[in-house]
Amino acid sequence: MLSGRRLDLLDPSPLDIEIEDIAHGLARVARWNGQTSGPQIYSVAQHSLLVEAIACHMVSSKTASAAHWQLGVLLHDAAEYVIGDMISPFKTVMGGTYREVEARLMAAIHLRFGLPATLRSDVRDLTKRADQQAAYLEATRLAGFDRAEALKFFGRPAALPQSALSYLAPWSADEAKARFLARFQSVSATTGLTLNSGPVATSD
Repeated sequence: MLSGRRLDLLDPSPLDIEIEDIAHGLARVARWNGQTSGPQIYSVAQHSLLVEAIACHMVSSKTASAAHWQLGVLLHDAAEYVIGDMISPFKTVMGGTYREVEARLMAAIHLRFGLPATLRSDVRDLTKRADQQAAYLEATRLAGFDRAEALKFFGRPAALPQSALSYLAPWSADEAKARFLARFQSVSATTGLTLNSGPVATSD
Protein backbone atom coordinates (compact mmCIF):
# COMPACT_ATOMS: atom_id res chain seq x y z
CA MET A 1 0.00 0.00 0.00
CA LEU A 2 1.10 3.61 -0.49
CA SER A 3 1.12 3.99 3.28
CA GLY A 4 3.86 1.35 3.44
CA ARG A 5 1.58 -1.26 4.99
CA ARG A 6 1.83 -4.88 3.86
CA LEU A 7 -1.48 -6.74 3.96
CA ASP A 8 -1.71 -10.53 4.12
CA LEU A 9 -4.70 -11.46 1.94
CA LEU A 10 -5.16 -14.84 3.60
CA ASP A 11 -4.87 -13.53 7.16
CA PRO A 12 -5.42 -9.75 7.10
CA SER A 13 -4.63 -7.88 10.29
CA PRO A 14 -6.64 -4.80 11.31
CA LEU A 15 -3.30 -3.20 12.24
CA ASP A 16 -2.29 -3.15 8.57
CA ILE A 17 -5.38 -1.29 7.36
CA GLU A 18 -5.43 2.50 6.89
CA ILE A 19 -8.39 4.61 5.78
CA GLU A 20 -6.14 6.60 3.42
CA ASP A 21 -5.25 3.40 1.57
CA ILE A 22 -8.91 2.44 1.36
CA ALA A 23 -9.95 5.85 0.02
CA HIS A 24 -7.07 5.96 -2.46
CA GLY A 25 -7.85 2.49 -3.81
CA LEU A 26 -11.64 2.85 -3.98
CA ALA A 27 -11.32 6.18 -5.81
CA ARG A 28 -9.43 4.35 -8.57
CA VAL A 29 -11.58 1.22 -8.82
CA ALA A 30 -14.28 1.48 -11.50
CA ARG A 31 -17.85 0.38 -10.99
CA TRP A 32 -19.52 -1.60 -13.80
CA ASN A 33 -16.12 -2.81 -15.00
CA GLY A 34 -15.55 0.69 -16.36
CA GLN A 35 -18.49 0.40 -18.79
CA THR A 36 -20.04 3.76 -17.90
CA SER A 37 -20.58 6.97 -19.82
CA GLY A 38 -18.59 10.15 -19.37
CA PRO A 39 -14.91 11.12 -19.31
CA GLN A 40 -14.34 9.81 -15.75
CA ILE A 41 -14.83 6.33 -14.33
CA TYR A 42 -17.60 5.96 -11.77
CA SER A 43 -15.58 4.90 -8.76
CA VAL A 44 -16.41 2.59 -5.88
CA ALA A 45 -15.60 5.49 -3.53
CA GLN A 46 -18.32 7.59 -5.14
CA HIS A 47 -20.73 4.64 -5.17
CA SER A 48 -20.09 4.15 -1.43
CA LEU A 49 -21.06 7.75 -0.76
CA LEU A 50 -24.20 7.34 -2.87
CA VAL A 51 -25.24 4.20 -0.97
CA GLU A 52 -24.69 5.91 2.38
CA ALA A 53 -26.72 8.95 1.24
CA ILE A 54 -29.58 6.68 0.12
CA ALA A 55 -29.45 4.77 3.41
CA CYS A 56 -29.69 8.06 5.31
CA HIS A 57 -32.85 8.86 3.36
CA MET A 58 -34.31 5.41 4.06
CA VAL A 59 -33.80 5.63 7.81
CA SER A 60 -36.73 7.25 9.55
CA SER A 61 -36.32 10.81 10.74
CA LYS A 62 -36.96 9.58 14.29
CA THR A 63 -33.64 7.75 14.39
CA ALA A 64 -31.62 9.58 11.74
CA SER A 65 -29.78 11.66 14.32
CA ALA A 66 -28.54 8.50 16.08
CA ALA A 67 -26.61 7.50 12.91
CA HIS A 68 -24.83 4.65 14.67
CA TRP A 69 -25.01 2.48 11.53
CA GLN A 70 -23.58 4.90 8.96
CA LEU A 71 -19.93 3.87 9.11
CA GLY A 72 -20.83 0.27 8.34
CA VAL A 73 -22.80 1.40 5.28
CA LEU A 74 -20.05 3.72 4.07
CA LEU A 75 -17.48 0.92 4.30
CA HIS A 76 -19.68 -1.77 2.74
CA ASP A 77 -17.40 -2.18 -0.31
CA ALA A 78 -14.13 -1.30 1.44
CA ALA A 79 -12.53 -4.68 0.69
CA GLU A 80 -12.49 -3.69 -2.97
CA TYR A 81 -9.52 -1.40 -2.34
CA VAL A 82 -7.54 -4.67 -2.29
CA ILE A 83 -9.51 -7.12 -4.47
CA GLY A 84 -11.22 -4.75 -6.92
CA ASP A 85 -14.88 -4.54 -7.91
CA MET A 86 -15.60 -7.91 -9.47
CA ILE A 87 -18.83 -7.88 -11.45
CA SER A 88 -21.63 -10.02 -9.98
CA PRO A 89 -21.74 -12.73 -12.68
CA PHE A 90 -18.04 -13.44 -12.19
CA LYS A 91 -18.44 -13.53 -8.40
CA THR A 92 -20.97 -16.33 -8.94
CA VAL A 93 -18.50 -18.24 -11.09
CA MET A 94 -15.73 -17.79 -8.50
CA GLY A 95 -18.00 -19.03 -5.72
CA GLY A 96 -16.90 -19.56 -2.14
CA THR A 97 -13.20 -18.77 -2.50
CA TYR A 98 -13.82 -15.15 -3.44
CA ARG A 99 -16.44 -14.73 -0.74
CA GLU A 100 -14.12 -16.13 1.92
CA VAL A 101 -11.31 -13.72 1.05
CA GLU A 102 -13.77 -10.82 0.94
CA ALA A 103 -15.27 -11.78 4.31
CA ARG A 104 -11.86 -11.94 6.00
CA LEU A 105 -10.92 -8.54 4.64
CA MET A 106 -14.22 -6.99 5.70
CA ALA A 107 -13.89 -8.41 9.21
CA ALA A 108 -10.40 -6.91 9.54
CA ILE A 109 -11.61 -3.55 8.18
CA HIS A 110 -14.53 -3.46 10.61
CA LEU A 111 -12.30 -4.27 13.58
CA ARG A 112 -9.74 -1.65 12.50
CA PHE A 113 -12.37 1.07 12.80
CA GLY A 114 -14.06 -0.13 15.97
CA LEU A 115 -16.97 -2.02 14.41
CA PRO A 116 -18.05 -5.62 15.05
CA ALA A 117 -16.37 -8.08 12.69
CA THR A 118 -19.83 -8.95 11.38
CA LEU A 119 -22.39 -6.17 11.30
CA ARG A 120 -25.89 -6.61 12.69
CA SER A 121 -28.48 -8.09 10.34
CA ASP A 122 -30.57 -4.91 10.23
CA VAL A 123 -27.54 -2.85 9.18
CA ARG A 124 -26.72 -5.44 6.51
CA ASP A 125 -30.32 -5.39 5.27
CA LEU A 126 -30.38 -1.58 5.13
CA THR A 127 -27.11 -1.58 3.21
CA LYS A 128 -28.41 -4.12 0.71
CA ARG A 129 -31.56 -2.12 0.07
CA ALA A 130 -29.61 1.09 -0.44
CA ASP A 131 -27.08 -0.72 -2.63
CA GLN A 132 -29.87 -2.00 -4.90
CA GLN A 133 -31.28 1.51 -5.20
CA ALA A 134 -27.84 2.82 -6.12
CA ALA A 135 -27.35 0.04 -8.67
CA TYR A 136 -30.66 0.91 -10.38
CA LEU A 137 -29.69 4.58 -10.64
CA GLU A 138 -26.18 3.83 -11.86
CA ALA A 139 -27.46 1.27 -14.36
CA THR A 140 -30.01 3.60 -15.95
CA ARG A 141 -28.02 6.83 -15.81
CA LEU A 142 -24.47 5.65 -16.40
CA ALA A 143 -24.32 2.04 -17.62
CA GLY A 144 -26.75 1.98 -20.55
CA PHE A 145 -29.58 -0.10 -19.03
CA ASP A 146 -33.14 0.69 -20.04
CA ARG A 147 -35.70 1.00 -17.26
CA ALA A 148 -37.32 -2.41 -17.81
CA GLU A 149 -33.99 -4.21 -17.67
CA ALA A 150 -32.92 -2.34 -14.55
CA LEU A 151 -36.24 -3.11 -12.83
CA LYS A 152 -35.71 -6.80 -13.56
CA PHE A 153 -32.27 -6.89 -11.94
CA PHE A 154 -32.49 -4.28 -9.18
CA GLY A 155 -36.15 -3.78 -8.32
CA ARG A 156 -38.34 -0.70 -8.29
CA PRO A 157 -36.58 2.48 -7.11
CA ALA A 158 -37.96 4.81 -4.46
CA ALA A 159 -38.13 8.57 -4.79
CA LEU A 160 -34.91 10.17 -3.59
CA PRO A 161 -33.97 13.78 -2.84
CA GLN A 162 -31.73 15.74 -5.19
CA SER A 163 -28.96 15.59 -2.59
CA ALA A 164 -28.68 11.85 -3.18
CA LEU A 165 -29.00 12.07 -6.95
CA SER A 166 -26.12 14.56 -7.07
CA TYR A 167 -23.72 11.64 -6.46
CA LEU A 168 -24.36 10.29 -9.97
CA ALA A 169 -22.11 12.69 -11.91
CA PRO A 170 -18.68 10.98 -11.93
CA TRP A 171 -15.85 12.78 -10.13
CA SER A 172 -12.12 12.67 -10.65
CA ALA A 173 -10.17 10.16 -8.57
CA ASP A 174 -8.73 12.95 -6.42
CA GLU A 175 -12.17 14.40 -5.70
CA ALA A 176 -13.65 10.98 -4.95
CA LYS A 177 -10.82 10.21 -2.53
CA ALA A 178 -11.10 13.56 -0.76
CA ARG A 179 -14.88 13.39 -0.41
CA PHE A 180 -14.79 9.78 0.83
CA LEU A 181 -12.18 10.68 3.47
CA ALA A 182 -14.15 13.75 4.53
CA ARG A 183 -17.34 11.73 4.93
CA PHE A 184 -15.50 9.01 6.85
CA GLN A 185 -14.12 11.59 9.28
CA SER A 186 -17.53 13.23 9.69
CA VAL A 187 -19.36 9.97 10.33
CA SER A 188 -16.64 8.65 12.65
CA ALA A 189 -16.82 11.79 14.74
CA THR A 190 -20.60 11.64 15.21
CA THR A 191 -21.32 7.91 15.54
CA GLY A 192 -18.91 6.97 18.28
CA LEU A 193 -18.40 3.74 16.27
CA THR A 194 -21.26 1.97 18.10
CA LEU A 195 -23.17 -0.10 15.57
CA ASN A 196 -24.57 -2.30 18.33
CA SER A 197 -26.49 0.32 20.26
CA GLY A 198 -30.04 -0.40 19.12
CA PRO A 199 -32.20 -1.24 16.13
CA VAL A 200 -32.25 0.73 12.89
CA ALA A 201 -35.74 1.97 12.11
CA THR A 202 -36.43 2.40 8.40
CA SER A 203 -39.31 3.86 6.46
CA ASP A 204 -40.40 2.69 3.01
